[in-house]
Amino acid sequence: MFCGLDFGTSHCAVGVKLEEIIKLIPLENDSPFMPSTLYAFDRGFIVDYVHKLIAQSSNKTELAEYQSSREASLNKIAHLRQQHDLTASEQTTFVGSEAISEYIEFPEEGYFVKSPKSFLGAKGLQNNQIQFFEDITTALMLSVKHKAELKLGASLSQVVIGRPVNFQGLDSQKSNQQAIEILTRCAKRCGFSHVDFLYEPLAAGIDFETQLSQEKVVLVVDIGGGTTDCSIVKMGPNKDKLDREEDFLAHTGRRIGGNDLDIYTAFHTLMPLFGLGSEYKTGATLPRTFFWNAVATNDVVAQNDFVSNSNRLAIEQLSRDAKSTDLIQRLIKLQADKLNHRVVRDAELAKIALSQNESFKVDLNYVADELGQNINQSNFAESIQQPKISIQKLIKEALIQANTVPDIVYITGGSAKSQVLKQAVLSAVKEELGMDVELLDGDYFGSVASGLTKWAQKIYR
Repeated sequence: MFCGLDFGTSHCAVGVKLEEIIKLIPLENDSPFMPSTLYAFDRGFIVDYVHKLIAQSSNKTELAEYQSSREASLNKIAHLRQQHDLTASEQTTFVGSEAISEYIEFPEEGYFVKSPKSFLGAKGLQNNQIQFFEDITTALMLSVKHKAELKLGASLSQVVIGRPVNFQGLDSQKSNQQAIEILTRCAKRCGFSHVDFLYEPLAAGIDFETQLSQEKVVLVVDIGGGTTDCSIVKMGPNKDKLDREEDFLAHTGRRIGGNDLDIYTAFHTLMPLFGLGSEYKTGATLPRTFFWNAVATNDVVAQNDFVSNSNRLAIEQLSRDAKSTDLIQRLIKLQADKLNHRVVRDAELAKIALSQNESFKVDLNYVADELGQNINQSNFAESIQQPKISIQKLIKEALIQANTVPDIVYITGGSAKSQVLKQAVLSAVKEELGMDVELLDGDYFGSVASGLTKWAQKIYR
């Protein structure tokens, strides 16, 4: 059976064809969207989790290869369980919403990873780091596949996986190759015998195309969790051919998305509560790096630096040298208790709330009693100025590449709900073309998965 898999930065979703209709399969209760998050009490437990899921899939070739490549880690599992005082049957690894709940309850005890897709194209990864991200990706992908297969009562063997135009901005060709190789290995490890990829904005466009009654030139702006991708595509009711190359007029993409909006919001609106912008006793402003690394949850180097012992000692020294010692004490708690992901998560909740409300109160009482911050539309707009400009630049580059005027701007992706970003998209189009173009909202979360499934139907039929 074929499927479309949106292995997204924020959420995962899988679509299939049932009774001639494309449907997204419920993955968590009645929701077809599972957060792209994982929590484990130890890194070694992730290997154990993947190993068990592969064994359940009865894929003997992939199981043998995985056992061989992770032999040293697998041999330590029994000892790890003893160390953590866990029985052989106790759960050690959690995915999706369960992972978020476990992290919030036990932030300092394990590994919490959000949006592993953001790291797959990272430059300079060592082999052990690549294996780590392979394991996390496989764990999430296997979980999604198993959940879907249980609901369907059927095996999924053919898949089209969504991919951004570029996983990273710098050295994009090498980054894209690395990320695609990781995703392909993981998909094969999950038991998919046929694996193909499609640009995410094109998938969203294909889903939209089925609604058209006449040919249109469409600018698709997909503001996802990890990347923003823009495509200009000729679409219409008769576009049923497999080779669509001549219809794709432009593609641009960059690793800037919803995660970055969360990070910038956390940095500018919440990190002042932890000392950002305050001063040394000498009157000089404290270095911004301490505070940026705390919230840069999509940057491997920044996160490694923030949780390091050397950084802990540096922050303690900062507390002694700063005027506002009480603020830096909050930063010390943030680092010691691994609460930085939770702060960024709260910024994300603020972003989501601001898509429908004028303001939102962030509650930080897990850091200090009665600590909180009000964020309004103006605060949010000011915070995300830098990523907003980058998104507008991608739109303008796509319009220049295509050298044509689109009939419609079709905006999708979770962050596309934001009125601030919608206005930014329309402003960029008007600045480049000197005219307004109609904007249509897509299915913010489901359009990519639906489009991937429709493409899978074409290539696997």
